[in-house]
Amino acid sequence: MSALSEHEPHVAYVLRLADSNLVLAQRLGEWVGHAPALEEDLALANIALDLLGQARLLLTHAGVLEGKGRDEDALAFLREEREFLNVALVEQPNGDFGDTIARQFLHDAWQVELYGRLAASRDAQLAAIATKALRESTYHLRFSAGWMVRLGDGTDESHRRVEESLGRLWPCTLELCEADDLDRAMLALGIGVDLAAVRAGWDRRVNDTLTEATLTRPADRPWRWFGKRGVHGEHLGRLLAEMQSLHRAHPGAQW
Repeated sequence: MSALSEHEPHVAYVLRLADSNLVLAQRLGEWVGHAPALEEDLALANIALDLLGQARLLLTHAGVLEGKGRDEDALAFLREEREFLNVALVEQPNGDFGDTIARQFLHDAWQVELYGRLAASRDAQLAAIATKALRESTYHLRFSAGWMVRLGDGTDESHRRVEESLGRLWPCTLELCEADDLDRAMLALGIGVDLAAVRAGWDRRVNDTLTEATLTRPADRPWRWFGKRGVHGEHLGRLLAEMQSLHRAHPGAQW
């Protein structure tokens, strides 16, 4: 049974958004105490907290829509890997600082375009969450795009390494704006967004930044691991094992 068949479409759509934020927040949290400078350490931690806050709002909304009594903790910590619907990009390992910045930039450019359109959703709660999240995502993009320019238009080594990072991560970007049946159904109901329009805006933002950073945009390549359909690579399971271990060891504990 596929992950999507376990949920009503509206719930699954909200979970896709929530899971992407939750997983990326966990990834960025791995940088705390390890970033190349204190300012970047704090910035990555704050972005992680923003994403976690967005995930909590979305998970709570999904739980209410689902109507089975599952709260944000149950949805975050008690689902299995196959039930997670995050895009594959966010589960990719941190790598070096350039890898993390490239991943963040590609994600942020997508999220700004996505939230900007979700703010007009017929789902009033989702629209309110998107409106708040858009302000945070705009800051995230300013940070990651600025670092893309600093690395790309920096030294020969920083240019080479961040360009290699882009090449490794680029195949994951295919699913960001490729609509499937769920995306089309939510668009028809006025809940979701037109991913073709999101792609056009994402292309403009990415192309403008890569040009300023003197970086070459990688060629598009097929990508089969569409995380938003519940198909994940090797990395998500280990991330979830770490993220969920404490809650599962002490279910129902109060802090």
